[in-house]
Amino acid sequence: MELPEVEVMRRDLEKDVVGRRVKSVEVRPSKNAMRVIRRHGRRKEFSSRLEGRKVAKAERKGKYLLLTLDSGEVLVVHFGMSGQFIRANKRVALPPHTHVVITFQQGGDLRFVDPRTFGELFVSAADEIGKVKELQHIAIDPLEDTFTWQSFGDLLAQRAAKLKALLMDQKFVSGLGNIYSDEVLFAAGLRYDRTSDALSSQEVRRLYRAIQEIVQEAIRYRGTTLDDVAYVDLFGKPGEYQHELKVYGRRGLPCRRCRTPIDVVRISNRSSYFCPQCQS
Repeated sequence: MELPEVEVMRRDLEKDVVGRRVKSVEVRPSKNAMRVIRRHGRRKEFSSRLEGRKVAKAERKGKYLLLTLDSGEVLVVHFGMSGQFIRANKRVALPPHTHVVITFQQGGDLRFVDPRTFGELFVSAADEIGKVKELQHIAIDPLEDTFTWQSFGDLLAQRAAKLKALLMDQKFVSGLGNIYSDEVLFAAGLRYDRTSDALSSQEVRRLYRAIQEIVQEAIRYRGTTLDDVAYVDLFGKPGEYQHELKVYGRRGLPCRRCRTPIDVVRISNRSSYFCPQCQS
């Protein structure tokens, strides 16, 4: 799950879960469930910090969700590669790979489903959040107001790296991943192998604008759901941005802008799609 999908989930939780009080928490009886709450030694240590608490707000830091409780503690959520939150109720059977079920006093529940168990849930005191090492070095966030093209240009010049690899680097920019980095580079008209310190100021601005526009557009279409259906929203519905993709997954198909066939190269075991005509 990349940044647009995490932001869609945050907005869904803000509308549907904030204000609800937790009645009970079930950590399912499996080793994988314990892996999901791996920072807690026992199931009870995790569940007791949530039970009886109201969800006060839903925030996001990079690809991490922060659900603040009325106790002042924070439920930190990282979805990893295949994690999902699903809203349902007792009448709906638990899907396979459900590891945690949070039931609300007002009815219904929230299920954490994760086939590959790279995702994680843990509760932290609010004043300890800054000490969580994964949250200390969150990179550029395309949705933050502090993300300016001038500071972005300075960072590009400092890194002197190939653009595709740099956009995929979670220490440089949060949550673009393979799909969105290809789409951003196409929108900016830049090749995957251009070096970041060799861009003109006009190219820096194009790249800056493309990152913001692609992320915002992906959120508007509620994320990208590929054939593996690894991502669905809080209510189990797939996103629709996959129908808007300009280059990703379109090898050999005509460019939507110039009709040149889309090409693909392998970079660090990832496929990178681009238009040989539109990107230079």
